[in-house]
Amino acid sequence: MLNTKNILTACFLLLTLAAGAQTQSKKVVADKIAAIVGDRIILQSDIKNSLADMVRQGAEVPPNGECLLMDQAILSKVLMLQAEKDSLPVTDEEVEADLDNRIRGYINQLGSQEALEEIAGKTIYQIKDDARESVKEQKLAQAMQRKIVDNVRITPVEVKAYFEKIPKDSLPFYESELEVCQIISYPKASRDIEQYVVGEMNNYKRQIESKLTTFDALAKVVSEDPGSKDRGGQYQINRNEKNWDPVFISTAFRLKEGEVSVPVKSKFGYHIIQMVQRNGDDAIVRHILRIPPVTDLEINNAKSKLDTVRTKVMAGKMSFNEAASKYSDDESAKFTGPCITNREGSTYVTIDALDKDMVTMLGKMKVGDYSAPVAYTDEQGKKGVRFVYLKSRSEPHRMNLKDDYSKISTYALEDKKSKALDKWIKDKLPTYYIMIDAETARDCPLLKRFGANN
Repeated sequence: MLNTKNILTACFLLLTLAAGAQTQSKKVVADKIAAIVGDRIILQSDIKNSLADMVRQGAEVPPNGECLLMDQAILSKVLMLQAEKDSLPVTDEEVEADLDNRIRGYINQLGSQEALEEIAGKTIYQIKDDARESVKEQKLAQAMQRKIVDNVRITPVEVKAYFEKIPKDSLPFYESELEVCQIISYPKASRDIEQYVVGEMNNYKRQIESKLTTFDALAKVVSEDPGSKDRGGQYQINRNEKNWDPVFISTAFRLKEGEVSVPVKSKFGYHIIQMVQRNGDDAIVRHILRIPPVTDLEINNAKSKLDTVRTKVMAGKMSFNEAASKYSDDESAKFTGPCITNREGSTYVTIDALDKDMVTMLGKMKVGDYSAPVAYTDEQGKKGVRFVYLKSRSEPHRMNLKDDYSKISTYALEDKKSKALDKWIKDKLPTYYIMIDAETARDCPLLKRFGANN
């Protein structure tokens, strides 16, 4: 059965790596046309390079990996061509944004733009030019796939039927899972403490400008940003990225190369920023972050504030979600809600996904309980206060409809979408010209389903 996720994976592997030797400059493969779909070609080098990159990145490659990649490459071409026929909108701006994100991802992996260009043997602009058409094809294929499955819905009857078809001895066993929600307050440091930190930051700026030390050496000693401290505070940034603090971005792009900013305050703390190199909307910067420490007085004030919120929730004057939306300083709560989520975005988490202080707290709570506000330190070392709501807790169990309806419903929906995509492809394949190289067809019996002219 064709899997929706497989097609997207193939698109990503084939079309990003068609951008050239971005990740491996020493690949040498014989280049020939392995397949033609409509008026588009698939090169043998695309498939072999994709396979080599999967191996290099440590991915598990099945014995027929090359055939699977070819199969999915053909399907993605069909999706892309149909998207063009249906005039599905993919703008140049979307393509450029995707390219920029990928380039930044490669740079973050390799450490610098220079390292990427050295490995690729090309400039950033050449890499983007080589990848642009492939990325557009990928986005068209994804748009077509969404159009096919977006209106697929699932009913309770279908969920039950899906579950009953699963062999009893294949039902997964689940450890205890919890739904844990929290409202967080990050108290602010006193004005005197903030002014003291600003004074220290100004002193750092004078040391750097007097050449008593270098920015990167000082950042490695005093910066409180764990994400950049070890590399001297360096980041690759883009003016249009939304995940950066706007104060940080606007300050950085007002600087000349080599210039160091005055201390500026963002949502993370105080920074001094140095512009290292700028190219249009892209730049390499260094920064030093200092987080003004909060005292017991600020912590206790935050506890008092959250205790008032907790009283309102327990009295039924507002729901927990309403309280979180209004009072929580946790930014993710504004987008995903106040409950902790796992990597897949589910609010059902296992105990090992929680910090040890949370685990200790939950050990004393029953389902439906609200904890007292307690002080804690988050993963970034920031001090805060939180109160916790234990919404649900499941016992270890074998999958069943009562406890796992939501999960089963999701699996059933994905299965139905996969079948809808299968049917669409089966109906559409005969309407496209598909030619597969004779040697490739011979080595990959899987490709016979295309009924291609070889």
